[in-house]
This record gives sequence, structure tokens and C-alpha cells, in this order.
Amino acid sequence: MNEQHQGDNHVVKLEIGDQLDLHCFSPADIGSLLPEYLMACRQAGIRRVRIVHGKGKGILRRSVHAILDRMDMVETYHMAGHDSGHWGATIVYLK
Repeated sequence: MNEQHQGDNHVVKLEIGDQLDLHCFSPADIGSLLPEYLMACRQAGIRRVRIVHGKGKGILRRSVHAILDRMDMVETYHMAGHDSGHWGATIVYLK
């Protein structure tokens, strides 16, 4: 279990697993949430993660990919296949 602090002393407890659905988070929180989540995954030995960002206009997807591009712990990533959310999700491989 990992804690993500949001706003004024509001704590959200996250179950660490191989999938993160961003629909329940504010886009403003993604910049800190995603790196912390991926670090927790890595510490838990999880090396393949599915990030669900939704399809929409692609704004959140582009933000997620920009964050992933800056992270040294990310080995590679790609859009999910048709059976895993297609362009509404990204598969991330951690070093």
C-alpha cells in the first residue's frame, strides 16, 4: 500500500499493482502521482504496468507519455493492444 498526498492533508491510499487507472485522479496530480506510483511498482518488483488514461482527445495520454519520456526508470512504453484498452491505455516496462 502506498500513500499519495493530495491537496490539504488529503491522503489517498493506493494499492500497488500492475495497473493504474487515472480516471479517478485530477489531471493536475498526474505529474507527481505517476512517478511515485511507478517507483512503488519497481520497489514491489513489478516491471510491466498498464496505465489507463482513456481515449478522449488524447490530452492525458500525451501528458502521461511526456512524463514517461523524462523518467530514467522507464525502459520503454507503447500503446496497449486491442485486448488491453488500445489507445486508451499505455503499457510501461520498467528497468
